[in-house]
Amino acid sequence: MITATDVALSYGKRVIFQDVNIKFTPGNCYGLIGANGAGKTTFLKILAGDFDPDRGSVSVGSRERIAVLRQDHFAFDEVKVLDTVIMGHSRLYELLAEREALYAKTEFTEEDGIRSGELEAEVDELNGYEAESEAAVLLSGMGIEEELIEKKMKELEGGEKVRVLLAQALFGSPDILLLDEPTNNLDIDSILWLENFLDRFQNTVIIVSHDRHFLNQVCTHMADIDFGKISIYVGNYDFWYQASQLVLQQKQNENKKATAKAKELKEFIQRFSSNASKARQATSRKKLLDKLTLEEMPTSSRKYPFIHFKAGRPCGDIIREIEGLGKSLDGVCLFSGLNLTVNKGDKIAFVGGNSLARTALFQILTGEMEPDTGSFRWGVTMSHSYFAKENSSYFEKDVTLVEWLGNYTPVTEGETFARGFLGKMLFSGEEALKKTGVLSGGEKVRCLLAKMMLADANCLILDEPTNHLDLESITALNNGLIAFPEVILFTSHDHQFVDTIATRIVELLPGGVIDRMMPFTEYLTDEGVVQLREKLSLT
Repeated sequence: MITATDVALSYGKRVIFQDVNIKFTPGNCYGLIGANGAGKTTFLKILAGDFDPDRGSVSVGSRERIAVLRQDHFAFDEVKVLDTVIMGHSRLYELLAEREALYAKTEFTEEDGIRSGELEAEVDELNGYEAESEAAVLLSGMGIEEELIEKKMKELEGGEKVRVLLAQALFGSPDILLLDEPTNNLDIDSILWLENFLDRFQNTVIIVSHDRHFLNQVCTHMADIDFGKISIYVGNYDFWYQASQLVLQQKQNENKKATAKAKELKEFIQRFSSNASKARQATSRKKLLDKLTLEEMPTSSRKYPFIHFKAGRPCGDIIREIEGLGKSLDGVCLFSGLNLTVNKGDKIAFVGGNSLARTALFQILTGEMEPDTGSFRWGVTMSHSYFAKENSSYFEKDVTLVEWLGNYTPVTEGETFARGFLGKMLFSGEEALKKTGVLSGGEKVRCLLAKMMLADANCLILDEPTNHLDLESITALNNGLIAFPEVILFTSHDHQFVDTIATRIVELLPGGVIDRMMPFTEYLTDEGVVQLREKLSLT
């Protein structure tokens, strides 16, 4: 159990949250949600003891162990992968290291013998004899190949490091598990594995995630940071959304009724206050009016950008034809012999374990990279707009957002138009004059989406557009892409995003390609697809 008592945090005059009193109990999984900048990651750090609040305290049950998903991908560069996972249980790792050093001695004293007995007893108590096998199982579930286990962390790719650090947090069945964006860089199978793991996990879990489907699958409670406080709702993300909207609607309705009643009382008082026969009634209504209060509606930190894509012209009969396309990188084959015909109205989600393959395919189709083999062609009516996962090149010049967006606005429009468009994307007032060099990841994504909307393209190509976005922006983008009537080619780790947009799933696997016209959830559970995925994954 972990308890926060009277916790408060402010940055200058801005109150993040205050008087937070929450008890997180074993057996429950809490999703910590809130807009970007609401303080989710900071609150996790406060719970972990890595950050001090302005006021209040955090207490943990006696002898209970907290495990945290660490975001420093270079902290363990000189450590072997297997050891990195076991280091998630620091006490056990210390004992194992001491035991190894003790048994490496050439001369074994009586004191050493006594100490070895103590070590063996404590290692056994902490299930240390199963440490390596448990760590290996976790790594396998995270999609880390067996041949990588003995390598040093610095030899792994960035995504692989994230998975190892997640295995580290899960290792040793901690009493309290704090996870900040655990599904980042995980493929479909690893996310499913993690969902099943957390479903069986009996202790306390607190998660920050922008993946709505993941929150729905694993959470029993939602901890919502908004209005300067943290409120607990029983249920998953969808239940929280419905409940919070209902509460907001009730408050708005109550205020609406109170406003109407106040108007009625004022009209009566003004009409009859000078009428002697009605004076008593007017006085009575004045007392009622004095007692009538409107509940001040607090300002939410949640803001939804306006995302609407329109096509300058509809697609013709020929969209895109791909024949025998292949690409290798550093001697590794990403895909080969890819044949694909894109049809009118297709919304294709490209999935698969290798994100490099999907990114390379999009770069080839947008002309940023040459294929090794094969060819493709666009239809004459087609125009495309591309959202690149790696987008730093778009922000190399340190200019204001008005100037930056001005490069993509119609020549007939000026600064007022750019400011209005930026306002739709939550850059209002002085925010529109921010320099591109200080933008956060989420702000850069919103800028690029604004650029795409201005392109009026009839084919949208998006590589992981939900990365860095908060849940509100993901929802707005989700709805905008559902409403877009033309062609979309995209990839995302957000299950609900894919499931609600895609009409067609294309999976790039080592042994070939699976292409199905079906929703994503159906694709994952279809027996024929499951068998084919297993076959092509082993090839």
